[in-house]
Amino acid sequence: MTALPLAVPAAAMMAAPIVIAATAEARPGGGSSFGSRGSRSFSPPPSVSIAPRGATPFNRPAPMNPGFNPGYRPYGGFGSRPLLHGFVGGLLGAGLFGLLSGHGFFGGGFGLLSLLGTIIQLTLLFLIARWVFRRFFARQMAGASMPRGMAFGGNPVAGGATASSAPLSLQPQDFRSFESLLTQIQSAWSRGDTGALRQFTTPEMAANFNAQLSDLARRGLRNQVSDVRLEKGELSEAWSEPGAQYATVAMRYSLVDVTTDAGGRIVDGNPSVRDLVTEYWTFQRRPGGAWVLSAIQQAG
Repeated sequence: MTALPLAVPAAAMMAAPIVIAATAEARPGGGSSFGSRGSRSFSPPPSVSIAPRGATPFNRPAPMNPGFNPGYRPYGGFGSRPLLHGFVGGLLGAGLFGLLSGHGFFGGGFGLLSLLGTIIQLTLLFLIARWVFRRFFARQMAGASMPRGMAFGGNPVAGGATASSAPLSLQPQDFRSFESLLTQIQSAWSRGDTGALRQFTTPEMAANFNAQLSDLARRGLRNQVSDVRLEKGELSEAWSEPGAQYATVAMRYSLVDVTTDAGGRIVDGNPSVRDLVTEYWTFQRRPGGAWVLSAIQQAG
């Protein structure tokens, strides 16, 4: 667990009283849990000292096809191809019956011609049987031997964790980026700047924020958060997986959270009171890119 650097003047802390708000429904995220933690989206992040009860699961997890498993192919044999079954079965049955009765595929005969016909029939039956085995049975056996750990997002997982992930070491500038994103996202939210939100977040998070802003506008409301301060941050976990790096950080921050109606009247919040919030924020970084927000989870 790594604590984020923090420097908050005592005088600033005394400028406005801080109250603990279990859920501030209007701030970015609306007090809910959503987004993606890559292949660990269905695994809770490790708890830290400022959030000992861990994080709540996502309210809106990414959809996943429960029947999909590329390592499993139901054994169908010929039963999955009834037309082929009837054709090949009839062909083999006719040949075997012909051999037993002395006629084979080509009718009866005597002497050398009969012997040659029998050899040709046996050769044909062997070739057909070998082709059927290679075409169907061998492919099914190969499919059944594939790894069965492919699950969420197409990443191999085992026991709830991705087998292809590796621990990631973070640098001081990474923690500064996380703190900067906290304030930048809150500021963009207050301005209703969806372009900036797209810049600082993943497409999934930007879509969620846009939906929340649209809902507020539909109700004639505007939420403004100001004077956002990171009080303490602790690294929960950081890892690298194919195509992206992730870091989940417990963020305890204070802010002034006020919601007004179309006439500017305050309908929720108090401009003289600071709310204290603890959330798990997950950040994502693609190769050659900057850190962006990929998930918010409420502390348990």
